[in-house]
Amino acid sequence: MNHFFKIEDFSCGYPGKFVLEDISFEIEKGDFVGIIGPNGSGKTTLFNGISGELETLSGNSKLKGKFIQQMSLKERAQNVAVVTQNIEVGSMTVEEYVLMGRIPYRRQFQFFETKNDFTIANKYMELTGVTPLKYKYMNALSGGEQQLAGIARALTQEPELLLLDEPTSHLDITHQVQILNLIRRLSNELSLTVLMIIHDLNLAGEYCDSLIMMQNGRMRKKGLPHEVLNYKDIEAVYNTVVITRTNPVSGKPVVFLVSEETFGKGE
Repeated sequence: MNHFFKIEDFSCGYPGKFVLEDISFEIEKGDFVGIIGPNGSGKTTLFNGISGELETLSGNSKLKGKFIQQMSLKERAQNVAVVTQNIEVGSMTVEEYVLMGRIPYRRQFQFFETKNDFTIANKYMELTGVTPLKYKYMNALSGGEQQLAGIARALTQEPELLLLDEPTSHLDITHQVQILNLIRRLSNELSLTVLMIIHDLNLAGEYCDSLIMMQNGRMRKKGLPHEVLNYKDIEAVYNTVVITRTNPVSGKPVVFLVSEETFGKGE
């Protein structure tokens, strides 16, 4: 069976310091998959390996049956888009920033955007709700607005696979929900395949189709949110006492923390 995105016996990282080993999983088209795990577990290293920022040490990753490692930089940028945790902003407008997503499609000696480039950029600015900000400068936006602009730029690349590195960190709950609702909608309506690093286990459980739990450079578990977010695995990986329940409205798993003081009273 040809899976849309597949990683087999994948290893990447920093030899002598930190290396991911034996990572294998498959993702189908349109899936919204969350990667969870404590700091230092290998989440960002995995992303850098998939995107080509880090050299593959062994194994391979395939997109639609084609080895990502064998793609040219241009082809890779047309197929895989990355939205980092901290958006790099300069003195450019939102429209100029989003249009940078069309660079992988420029022909030789093409120095200006085409009418089609503007059409595509406007489409995704509208979809992400940043059209009213198009003439504002990126460094004048809030963190949530910058993230939305970053997603608009990534979509303007028209990728097959979207990688999101903690898009909701440092944001208030309003912007967290706004961005995750948007990503969920993109996955559903555009059949966009999304792989997202996320720290908040409750948001991960509520929005993702499936989860990958990382631990010490290896993949501990992959499955549906209720399969991965159980108290035994969470306590083993995060070394924290938790209680897991089910959201009575959505039916998704919910994780409750237990403070040391409270836990001590129950002994």
